[in-house]
Amino acid sequence: MRILGIDPGITRCGIGVIDMGEDRRARLVHVEVARSPATLATHFRLRDIGQKIEAAIDRFAPDVAAIERVFAHDNLQSVTTTMQVMGVAMYCAGTRNLAMAVHTPSQVKSAVTGSGVASKAQVQHMVSRILGLDGIVRPADAADALAIAICHGWRGDNLQGEGGDEQFSVSLSGGVTTKKALTPAQQQWAQAQALARRTGAVDPRRGRR
Repeated sequence: MRILGIDPGITRCGIGVIDMGEDRRARLVHVEVARSPATLATHFRLRDIGQKIEAAIDRFAPDVAAIERVFAHDNLQSVTTTMQVMGVAMYCAGTRNLAMAVHTPSQVKSAVTGSGVASKAQVQHMVSRILGLDGIVRPADAADALAIAICHGWRGDNLQGEGGDEQFSVSLSGGVTTKKALTPAQQQWAQAQALARRTGAVDPRRGRR
């Protein structure tokens, strides 16, 4: 299963792509940070980020997009623009007919580090370790995007839809219903979703040395 992870931000938007195997082991496919200068008007910054996300979708053909949920904090301007980027990311997923999941920061941190309050440095370290990389993923926005993708690969929940064409659905008990023939990638996704809902997500770090 190929997963696109997006860490929304108007100055730096992390975009990461991983492949998640049936054994729940993750492999790095691509990572980048879409940047937009503060000298541009907001709508042009959003346009540029959206184009980067669309380019990643078109180039790497993910099966699902995972986006980090934005929470309000004291800096209203920051959270407003970040939510705007989140909306752009959702729009890009929708126009490309991708299933989409939204995960909270604590869910992402807990998935990759075991702690919902882990630091950015801890997330960067664990992302590199999980993906078997020699160096630390930098900047933090890039590592966060990969962490979001890994989180979804392991959790497999919080889906906002299985795609606009509704080719298949997975019940809470793990049953799969199809409306027409699925592509190999869609078959794998349906099987992974069914397994996760029947037995719960398996953390592939268990048993690793």
